Amino acid sequence: MRLAAIDIGSNAARLLITDVISGPQGTSEFIKTALVRVPLRLGFDVFDKGEISAGKVEKIIKTIKSYKLLLDVYEVKHLKACATSAMRDAANSAEIIKKVKTETGIDIEIISGDSEASLIYENHVAESMTRDESYLYVDVGGGSTELTFFSDGRLIFKKSFNIGTIRLLKNQVNEAAWDEMKEFIRSKTKGYHHVTAIGSGGNINKIFSISKRKDGKPLSLELLRDYYKEFSNLSLPQRISLHKLREDRADVIVPALLIYINVMRWADAEEIFVPKIGLADGLIHNLYEEIRLKEIEI
Repeated sequence: MRLAAIDIGSNAARLLITDVISGPQGTSEFIKTALVRVPLRLGFDVFDKGEISAGKVEKIIKTIKSYKLLLDVYEVKHLKACATSAMRDAANSAEIIKKVKTETGIDIEIISGDSEASLIYENHVAESMTRDESYLYVDVGGGSTELTFFSDGRLIFKKSFNIGTIRLLKNQVNEAAWDEMKEFIRSKTKGYHHVTAIGSGGNINKIFSISKRKDGKPLSLELLRDYYKEFSNLSLPQRISLHKLREDRADVIVPALLIYINVMRWADAEEIFVPKIGLADGLIHNLYEEIRLKEIEI
């Protein structure tokens, strides 16, 4: 079965195409076939002006049209498309959703922060890890950060905060917002045994790649602090040149590191695993479960 997901975030839009095949003992294996990313940077419009500009709307339409062509070429029959923080906050989001539907036939659902956190948890990465640990999923985007925490296999909380990389670049995150996140994390993780973080998002994946760690090995909080100091002391052109970063990654990687570092500090997490998951992966898992349920009902 071939499935696809479109994730329209505050920094970029992604198309993920995945093949799902039957594994041993009736399990399902998810094999990524294609991943396309377009840096739309919607947050730079929305978090400044409250809406998405006409120029960006045209880019959205062109992006979705190009994705539709790829979906046709890959013969994808099942798709789930969602938009997150920037579209949640944009005054003209309903108009844009309607325009996309008219011109491409694709329905885009604007999801809440809590739904976003739940969808990332759909990946169930921690289920394959040691069960006597406490795990905190941390997904950092351009407009928001989604947290999902569970201990001994039990979901404890899921929470979304309007603290994201683009909002930080725009100086739109005040001390009160940071304090709210800090107090929430500290109070909700207090009393639970050893907390390990699980990171998702393009920035933590890029840091993991730069670190040259082997897959499955965690990054330490101390290493993230070292990278934060290094990148903070480099100009944008230096970050691009020294670490071969795209410009739309080079500017947001510093605020992303700050968010991961703060979340880990407040949760007393010394390590973060980076299993290369994201919202699009969660959408694929969610779509697969929906299809399976329909097949059972039939």
